[in-house]
This record gives sequence, structure tokens and C-alpha cells, in this order.
Amino acid sequence: MHRLIHTQFWLLLLIGFTLGFDAGAAAKAPGRQDWQQMRSVIAAQLDAFKRDDDVTAFSLAAPSIRSQFRTPSNFMQMVRTGYSAVYRPRSVRFLKQLMVMGRPVQPLEIVAHNDAVTVAYYLMEQQRDGSWRIAGCSLKDSAGVAV
Repeated sequence: MHRLIHTQFWLLLLIGFTLGFDAGAAAKAPGRQDWQQMRSVIAAQLDAFKRDDDVTAFSLAAPSIRSQFRTPSNFMQMVRTGYSAVYRPRSVRFLKQLMVMGRPVQPLEIVAHNDAVTVAYYLMEQQRDGSWRIAGCSLKDSAGVAV
């Protein structure tokens, strides 16, 4: 129970800082099709990382992320150095999605090549055209190791 509360608190802080605590911007809960689209976007970005396709990976990030890193190569360099778990995972498993402060979050269990298990929390953002983009990703190391 303590671990669950700690994780929820951590997610609230992460999302709050990422979004500037703009509670008024929260949208309605996504439907089943939306969650499927979000998973497809995340899977496409992970696939782009495997191919070192920085242009595609960058295109799947939300506008706020793209403006922060400015170029696909800057974005890919950040992923290589700070997000190696998602850059080259050994395996990925989508976990049950959740809403935090009115924002959709898709967690993934990632097993790295060294068998370390990490949970990646993908903050998703719906665009004006209805598409979904990745607005942030936070990694939380697990105490577990894949066997």
C-alpha cells in the first residue's frame, strides 16, 4: 500500500511539473479506441528508436517536447543518454493505463538488456486533430530483475 501511494504521489508531481499544474486543461477520459491509439504511438516510437529513425521518433512527441529539443538529432541524443531503457529495450509490456490529474498515462514494464526492470510512465496528449502524441516519459526503476 505504501509503495502504491508513493508511486501515485510521484506521478502527480511528475505530471504537475510537466504541465505546470494547469488543472483547467484536463480533458475527458479517453475511450478504448484512444488508448489503443496511444499504445500504437508509443510502439511506433519504440520501433523508431530501434531503427535509429530520429525523424519518426521526434514526430511522435508532443509539440512542447519538440520545441524543447528543436531537432530530431537533439531529441535522439537525449533518449540515448538519458532513456536507455526505452531506447533499446529487450522486452516491453503495456500495463493498465491510468488517469492522473485528468491526464492519460500509459505505463510500460520494460526489461533492459541487463535484465533490469523499469516502469516507464508515458504522459499522452491529444492534439487538435484528434491524434495522440507523447508529452513526457518518466522512468521508475523496479526492485525486480527479469528471470
